[in-house]
Amino acid sequence: MPPLFSPVGPVGYVLKRYPRFSETFVVSEILAHEAAGQKLEIFALRDVEETHFQDMLGRVRAPVMRLKDRFSGCEGLWQRLDAARRELPGAWAVLERIDGIADGRDVAQALELAVMVRRRGLVHLHAHFGTVATSVARLAAAMAGIGYSFTAHAKDIYHDYDAPQQLDLKLRDADVCVTVSDYNLAHLRETFGPDPRLARVYNGLDLARFAHAAPDPQAREILAVGRLVEKKGFHILIEALRLMAEAGHAPVCRIVGHGEEQGDLARQIADSGLSGQVRLEGPRPQDEVIALMRRAAVMACPCIVGSDGNRDGLPTVLLEAMAIGLPVVSTDVVGIPELVRDGETGLLVPEADPEALAAALTRLVADVTQRRDLSVRARALIEAQFDVAAAASALRGHWAEAIQRRAGRQEAA
Repeated sequence: MPPLFSPVGPVGYVLKRYPRFSETFVVSEILAHEAAGQKLEIFALRDVEETHFQDMLGRVRAPVMRLKDRFSGCEGLWQRLDAARRELPGAWAVLERIDGIADGRDVAQALELAVMVRRRGLVHLHAHFGTVATSVARLAAAMAGIGYSFTAHAKDIYHDYDAPQQLDLKLRDADVCVTVSDYNLAHLRETFGPDPRLARVYNGLDLARFAHAAPDPQAREILAVGRLVEKKGFHILIEALRLMAEAGHAPVCRIVGHGEEQGDLARQIADSGLSGQVRLEGPRPQDEVIALMRRAAVMACPCIVGSDGNRDGLPTVLLEAMAIGLPVVSTDVVGIPELVRDGETGLLVPEADPEALAAALTRLVADVTQRRDLSVRARALIEAQFDVAAAASALRGHWAEAIQRRAGRQEAA
C-alpha cells in the first residue's frame, strides 16, 4: 500500500470554471483531500456556464471565491495594483518580467488572487489544466512568494490552440507538474526534457461510491457517456450500431451527455434508421449514470484524436464503469490502454474503426462469461491503482516535498 501523506498548510485550488458538470475528477480529488483533513480554498476564474450539476458538490466544504473577470475601465486594475503595492513586496518585480503568457484579464485576476493568498495564509496553489488556470496561478504564486503546481490532462497538452499556451515556461516555474497517465508523462518528458518535477498521478475514484457487482447476465443495452464532442467518437459508435443492425443485431444504446455535436448526432441516428434503438439521453447526474451502468451490458467509449489534436487522457467514465463491474470497449488512444488492457480488463479496438467496434460490442453483449471475467479483473485494477484517496495522498506528497524544497532555498538565501 502506498504511503499516506499528511495534510500540508492551506492550499488554493485555481480552476477556470467551478463547478463543471463533466469534471467529476476535480470534485472527487477535493473531497478526498478534505476527508484526509487537508484545508482547501477554491478560486474560480470564469462564470459557470452550465445548468446541471453533480450531486456530490454539496459535500465540498471548501469556500469558493469567484474572481472578477470583466472590467469596464482601468479602476478595477488600479485597485488591484494598489493592493499589491501595499501587501506584496515582490509583485512589482514579477510584473516587470511578465513574458506574454498572461493577458490583461489574467494579470488582474493574478493580482487579486495573490493578495487573497497572502491574507488567507495559503502555502501553495494548485491548478487543473495547463491553460488559463495555470497562467493565473503561476503569476499569483510568484507575487505572493509561494509555489504552485498543476495537473496536465490531455487537451492542454495536445490541442492546437490559436494562442500558444507555453507549457515550457509553466513547467519551468512550477514546483511540480503531475499528469494523469504514463503516456502523457512520456510525451511531456520527450517534449520538455526529463524533469524530476514531472510525475504521473492517476485520477481516482471514491471506491465506496462505486460498489462492485457482477454484470447482469440478462442485460443487452449498450451505454455511452460523455460530452457530445468530436474526441468522444460517438459518430463512430453510431456507425458501428448501424453495422450491427445491418448484421441482424439491434441492441438499445443510450448516449448520455450534452455538447456541440448533439444536432449532428441526432441527424446521423435518424439517417441511419436507428431512431428506435439509439437514444440521446442528455446530461444526467452521477447517481442516474451509475443506475444506467448497472443495467447495461457494456460501456462503449470510442475515443478518437480530434481534427484539432484534442483527445481524451483517461476518461473518468471508464474508471466508473470498470469499478462497478460494467465491461468496457474502448480505443487505443493516449493513456486508455493503461486502464483497458485488451482481453484482460476490457476490449480495445483501433480508433475510428466502426467495423472493429461493432465486432467487439457484438461479441461482448453475447458472451456473458467474458463479461463476468472482465468485470472481476477490471475492479481489481481499479482498486490497486485508481483509488482517489491514494491519488490525493500522492498529490499532497508532491506538495509537501515542493514546500520543503522552497523553504530550504529561502533559508539558504
